[in-house]
Amino acid sequence: MYKVVLLDDEETIIEGLKATVPWEKYKCKVVGTALNGKEGLELIRTHRPDIVFTDIKMPCLNGLEMLKELTGEYPKMQIIVLSGYRDFSYAQTAIKLGVLRFLLKPSKMEEIHEALNAAILKLSGVPMQSEANNVNMAEEEAEGNFIVSRALNYINEHYAEKLSLQQVADYLYISTWHLCRVLKKGTNNNFVDILNSIRIEHAKKLLEETSLKVYEISQKVGYSDITYFSKIFRSLTGLAPKQYRERARYS
Repeated sequence: MYKVVLLDDEETIIEGLKATVPWEKYKCKVVGTALNGKEGLELIRTHRPDIVFTDIKMPCLNGLEMLKELTGEYPKMQIIVLSGYRDFSYAQTAIKLGVLRFLLKPSKMEEIHEALNAAILKLSGVPMQSEANNVNMAEEEAEGNFIVSRALNYINEHYAEKLSLQQVADYLYISTWHLCRVLKKGTNNNFVDILNSIRIEHAKKLLEETSLKVYEISQKVGYSDITYFSKIFRSLTGLAPKQYRERARYS
């Protein structure tokens, strides 16, 4: 069994993780919990866990300070950070400290499961080179799926804004180059195509379900130029916005 320690200054977060994550399914057991970094440090040194879920902002000693204290002591220990603070400097420090995943609260269960899967893969003993290659490929695929999922969710939530590739990459704490590569591999589309597709899907719903003018819909889905909006709409649907609305009414 893999030993797990949970650290967070919110007891509800700890209890939620203990109750909702199927630890036995992952061959894991929660061996201890703590509400501050000082107790967390002692807990880790006592139990020598394989996996640690930790918050950053905690009393006595914050999560990153705690991890710095442990530098080099447990090289195989997998660290997953759960943070309520979208601060890039935190993420940079976490990466330098070898953190496996940096998840933002409130974290979705699929993100928790993905992080746990990644940790198990890292911890798994793989004596054969071919098996090691398979694990590396599985890790890369899991990480890619995770990035694509979070990127698509973010685009769906912010499509109406002036959204850029850099903005999405910053949200995910990765480079624009890496994001482009992962999106292309995972969806077979680039960022602009994905954004346009999502915007036009929302525009279609507005054309079908509202009486808003075309230029109003254009603005609502993130296009300031109605001519460009109409061009993209026609390229993806084969129809002009007004034609689409009329056909939808009579279909």
